[in-house]
Amino acid sequence: MTRTAAALVIGNEILTGKIEEQNVAYLARQLFELGIALHRVVMCVDDAEVIAHDLNVMRANHDWVFTSGGVGPTHDDVTLAGVARAFGRRLVRDESLADLIRGWHARQGRDVNEHHLRMADVVEGAEQYRSESMRWPVQLVDNVVVLPGVPEIFRTKLDALRERLDEGERFVGRTVYTLCDEGDIAELLAEIEARFTDVSVGSYPRFARDADDSGYRTKITFDGTDDAAVDGAEAMLRERLSPDLVVSGA
Repeated sequence: MTRTAAALVIGNEILTGKIEEQNVAYLARQLFELGIALHRVVMCVDDAEVIAHDLNVMRANHDWVFTSGGVGPTHDDVTLAGVARAFGRRLVRDESLADLIRGWHARQGRDVNEHHLRMADVVEGAEQYRSESMRWPVQLVDNVVVLPGVPEIFRTKLDALRERLDEGERFVGRTVYTLCDEGDIAELLAEIEARFTDVSVGSYPRFARDADDSGYRTKITFDGTDDAAVDGAEAMLRERLSPDLVVSGA
């Protein structure tokens, strides 16, 4: 059975449009490469109670949940408090992380205050996942992965987690480019998906102004974990379409 995931994007700055969300697309691509289907994305405010509620719904219905944002030193960084509340656990100070913080600030010639040290707080019982490429660990609380919102750091940490998440499963993908109007083949696509229930069928029309008779009009994709099923779904489409409606080399 295909593993599923959900993402909880946390931050008032995202919901007010002050900061543009940049992590979900990267997460979706990385998970897809690992055979994990991202099924749900939720955005919420910086409120521990809201975070806990959303997490409890998502973690009960998905194999993995990834959070993005709210793990810094300021007053509105309440993601860990929300995670702790969701699991009914405490936040505790990890002294090894506190030492890392003190050492880093000392090298910069700066003093450390309690706000800096908040970043050494961890959810009680959380796994502290480390790798050679990542000095600062990622917290995993059962099936919840806590990640920062800064895109560059989010991506670095997610890349480091690939080995932890990799169970050897992979999606198989096929693409067919057609000259069909999307509405004209909608019924056929529904029929294919009903027959090949483990294959996800996607339909993506092209609206480029410069599209001419040499370009495609609608791209059809087939994704799944069973090669034979994916190939069968693609074959059914090609068999049911007139050859002059399929574009080669698009």
